[in-house]
This record gives sequence, structure tokens and C-alpha cells, in this order.
Amino acid sequence: MLIFGARIQQPLFAPSRRCLRISCNFSTSSYPLQAPQYVDEDCVHFLPWLRQKSGEEISSVLSIGKSVYGRSLFACKPIHAGDCILKVPYRMQLAPDNLLPSINSSLGKDVRNVAKLALVILLHQKLGQASEWAPYISCLPPVTETHSTIFWSDEELKMINISSLYHETLKQKAQIEKEFSSIKHVISRFPEFFENVTLDKFKHAYNLVESRGWISTRGVSMIPFADFLNHDGCSETDVLSDDFKQVSEVIADQNYAPGDEVLIRYGKFSNARLLLDFGFLLPSNKYDQVKVEVNVPERDQLRSIKLDLLEKHTTPALKDDNALSSSGNSFTVMEVKSLSGKGRGIPQSLRALARVLCCTSPQELQELAMEATRNDGRLARIPLKNRAKEVEAHQFLLLRFNQIIENYNASLEHLIRDSCTLASGKDARRMQLAQELLTGERRVLESASSWLKNYCQTLKDL
Repeated sequence: MLIFGARIQQPLFAPSRRCLRISCNFSTSSYPLQAPQYVDEDCVHFLPWLRQKSGEEISSVLSIGKSVYGRSLFACKPIHAGDCILKVPYRMQLAPDNLLPSINSSLGKDVRNVAKLALVILLHQKLGQASEWAPYISCLPPVTETHSTIFWSDEELKMINISSLYHETLKQKAQIEKEFSSIKHVISRFPEFFENVTLDKFKHAYNLVESRGWISTRGVSMIPFADFLNHDGCSETDVLSDDFKQVSEVIADQNYAPGDEVLIRYGKFSNARLLLDFGFLLPSNKYDQVKVEVNVPERDQLRSIKLDLLEKHTTPALKDDNALSSSGNSFTVMEVKSLSGKGRGIPQSLRALARVLCCTSPQELQELAMEATRNDGRLARIPLKNRAKEVEAHQFLLLRFNQIIENYNASLEHLIRDSCTLASGKDARRMQLAQELLTGERRVLESASSWLKNYCQTLKDL
């Protein structure tokens, strides 16, 4: 069975897999081999080693080089859409079952595959050049080149405390600390493999798995060479796994000329997700999103009735590739593309909540409950018949969005002012990432605000 691969995700996130059969043959073009513009001298022997170790061709059309994104793969021959450009046998992939049986049997049942594979990496890092995987392990990025927010200091994280990424980062750091606590006894028991392994070293190995690993039939796998491919949110190329052939492969979704960088899509990830797991983000990311919190005010005299009503007619959670969902009092907002459209990007559940919040009598709430019962069970899925009330509900949301935008503006002004004192280096890079993250999320909020303003004005003009 050939399945679409999926990058490792947070525990809340279940990847989708679709069966597909593709004829996969390497290009036999006689076009002369060409190197990328910037050859990666550190990995010049990597592909020959991988080819020799596997006993078969990994790729005849790709070479390793450097781009603005770091280590990358480039076309060294013409590539056509539909060509199989890379094959890595399962036996050439690192997975949790690569752990020595004596180590694996010492781990508790609650230790996740990500942590197990992190131990595999740490073990081979300890072996150094004595490891059969040394050429691959040595090509993995050091922590000094990594900008995932789990490596940011408390002071650096304050730069993004207005974003949901701040809390997601704290949760992820807590999860890693929990995982480390569950394996500390194994680290102590096998000093010949894990001597001097600290939480920071484990965190780095854990992030290598989270950012470079792929869900597989072995739980999770590190796929050498394939993990040198960088991300493009617009690409339709993914890593495929063929259980029958026992191989992972990549099919080009477009034509590439020699020297072009070849990219794949890790997932439909927001910048917050990209920065958390991979340490980078994209300008004008079409998958960007913002979490917005809206609650029933404590001072609302109908608060208990509204809460009971909302609990009875709960809107089903809608999860996406970013492990974020719209449920309870937290709503995931995406960019609204058109002022004249239906407000796609603003969750219907959020607009429904606004209509409930603006009810001023038990009778109004009862009417909404009856409407929900008659339809799909969810509250206020259609505009209120009372146009003034409909405007009031959406003006409430408009005010909430504008308040959040003002907070983003204040945070960005502070970042821009502080950035003037930083010349270069890690601190300057992370400050730049923080600015780009908040700028993208502000763009999403502004698009929602503009749509709400236009919607209210349209209703008033009718």
C-alpha cells in the first residue's frame, strides 16, 4: 500500500492517509550532472555513502547544496512532473525499533515513539565516527542553528506572549520535560551510550525527530536524504511510503530545471506551527491563523442560562493540520479573503456565540434553542431576523478584534524599537522571527475586522 507521509505532529493531531498507486521510475536522461549554485561541502560524501549502504540508487536527479533556507536539495538533471525523484528503502531509515533490545525493554510502556527515536539519535551521537550512521547523524543541524521556540529563553518568549504560540511552546516544553523524566533511569543505566545526556541535549534530539521525522508503519521514521527537502506551502509534493515495496519515495509535482531547488510541503501549517516545530516561518502564509478567546462576561445577568444553552448545543470541534480547533471559548480564525464574501475564515461558531451573547432576555435565548432543535442542533447558524440584533452581535466581534489588533500593534512597536539595538546574531534572528509571526497574525485579524465592518455597514444600509 502506498500512503501519503505526514510529518510528526503533536499528540492531539491525527494525520490523514490516502491510498494511491503511482508508477515510479527514475529518470534515465543523459543530461550532464550539474551541481547547485552553492555546494554543501559538509555533505559531499553523504549520498555516495547512502547509496553504498543501501546497495541501490537513492536519487540520480538530486544533489545536496545550500540555499537561503540552509541545506537543500537541488535538481542536477531535468525533472518532469510525475517523475520519481527519490527512493529510500525502509531498511535505510532510523526508527524506534533501531534501539538496542536491552534499552528498549528498560523503557516504560508510556514512553512515546518520538522519545524512543530521540534516544536512537543520542546513542549514535555518542558513538561518533564508530556509528554506522555517522555520515547521516553528522549532517543533522546542531542546536545553534535551530530556532524552534522550544529553545527560546523565557525573555525571548515574552516577545510572542500575545500569540497562542507562547502557550503552545510552554506546553511542548512541559511535554518534553515529562518525556525526559520517564527515560532518566535508562540514561543512568546505560552510561556507555548516554553519558552526559542532559535535558537540553534530549530536547535537541527530540526536536530533530519532531521536525524531520515522518509517521510510518514503524511508528515514526527518520528518512535520510528525504529530510533535506525544504518546505513550500504551495507545493503538492509529499513523501510517500510503499509498504509492499518497503520504500519511501517522492514524486515531483512540477518541472524542475538543473539548479532549481526542489521543495515539498510538510503540511498545511500556520507560521505558529512552523516556528514551533521547525524554527522558521513563511511570509504571507496562506495557512496562517490566530486563536481568539471569547467568553460569556461574569456580569451578564443571563450568564448561567447562556452557559447552559451553549453546553447543550456545543459546536463540534473542527481540527486542522495545526492541531488547533474551534471549540469552547477558543476559536481559530483564518484570513478572510473577500470583503463581499460570506466571511469564510471567521468560524460560524464564533459568530453564533456573539449572537447568543447579545441576547437580552430568556425569550430570545429560547428562540435560539428552538431554532437549533429544528435544524442541525447548533445555535444561531443563520443570521438573526432582527437586523439590529444581528448588527449588534457583529459589532461586538468587531470591537473584540480591534482590541486584539491594538495589542498586536503595541507588541510590534515594542519589538521594532528593541530591534534597533541588536546588530546580528541569534537574538536578532529570533526578534525578526517574532516580528514576522506577529505581523502575519495581525494580517489575519485585520482581514476579519475589515469583513465585520463591511458586513455591519451592509446591514445598516439595507
